Amino acid sequence: MAELPLISGKEAIKAFMKAGWVPVHQKGSHVVLKKKGMRKVLTIPLHSELGRGLLRRQIADAGLTVEQFCELI
Repeated sequence: MAELPLISGKEAIKAFMKAGWVPVHQKGSHVVLKKKGMRKVLTIPLHSELGRGLLRRQIADAGLTVEQFCELI
């Protein structure tokens, strides 16, 4: 399994956007992303560092592997 780096919320959003996710709205410090054909939404906090557990959950919900996500960063 690939080592998941510590990244910010902004960096995570950029990576998910490369995978086809689109920001639809923001409430406070959380950005909601949607992707056509996916039932789930991703809610990404705009923190300076995202916890690895949270990031792994978001990656899985996006239908990606950690390796695929690391290539998008």
